[in-house]
Amino acid sequence: MILEHLGKKPRIDASAYVAPTAVVCGDVTIAAGVRVLFGATLVAEGGSITLDENCIVLENAVVRSSARHSTHIARDCLIGPHAHVVGCTLEESVFVATGASVFHGATLGARSEVRINGVVHVRTQLPEGATVPIGWVAVGRPAEILPPDEHERIWAIQKPLDFPQTVYGVERPAAGESKMPAVARRLSELYRSHEDDKTL
Repeated sequence: MILEHLGKKPRIDASAYVAPTAVVCGDVTIAAGVRVLFGATLVAEGGSITLDENCIVLENAVVRSSARHSTHIARDCLIGPHAHVVGCTLEESVFVATGASVFHGATLGARSEVRINGVVHVRTQLPEGATVPIGWVAVGRPAEILPPDEHERIWAIQKPLDFPQTVYGVERPAAGESKMPAVARRLSELYRSHEDDKTL
């Protein structure tokens, strides 16, 4: 399904392939040789999404942008099934494996890898050729790559990167309070804009 969103239409090279059950919505540019497979979703929410030549987005992967964070995926990258890639930059020949997540403001250097269920946190800078092992977490600028059971070390680096502000534009609430009411209201208003999307 190809959708116009906020007056922006996807631009898809004639040599690219978008599966009939994939969704491409808004300010998305898909270059020559790109393959977007079944169930994959590419949604530009204010910012743009660009996939350079020969990128592969496999089944049920999600690629998103936001008004603050566009997404650029350079040539020869592979986004695995069920991966989540949002508001970030992938340099050439990056591999994001099944179930991995790459968050807003992150940059993955050329030839880096995020293996199965790995996480690259907001505003993290992963160097060229680096590997995030299966289930591990990369966080910080430059990235520290840590096992998931080291929550306190991860949090010490992650907290000043300010996930709520970076992702949602919401101030971190006081201890014991939830950010979710502010987040839910903000996203409800944002996603209301899809009521006017046009199928192309």
